[in-house]
Amino acid sequence: MSAAPTIDPGTHEPPDYIQVQSSAEFNELRSAHRSFAFPVTVAFIAWYLGYVLLSSYAGGFMATKVLGNVNVAFVLGIAQFATTFLIAWWYSRHAAAKLDPKAEVIKSRLEGDA
Repeated sequence: MSAAPTIDPGTHEPPDYIQVQSSAEFNELRSAHRSFAFPVTVAFIAWYLGYVLLSSYAGGFMATKVLGNVNVAFVLGIAQFATTFLIAWWYSRHAAAKLDPKAEVIKSRLEGDA
């Protein structure tokens, strides 16, 4: 059995996270995340609550047949799943295009200082 090699971490100062949080780059990253996440979250919650309220108080409408035995409630329920996957896909594209490059700049600056 061999022992794992020891790695001397050396002596260095940890990053000043307060300084990072107050940097312009971090504020841009946080703003880019919030400008996407908050409106989409509010919209999805409203869409979900609308579905629940329709299910609770508009039974006649939700029971309306769309095609064969498929009714409005079923179509809207499936749309809930589709919306969830669409938002996940949309967020991954947003993160790759807008968030990841900004986060990489911050990370490389931190690792360069360390």
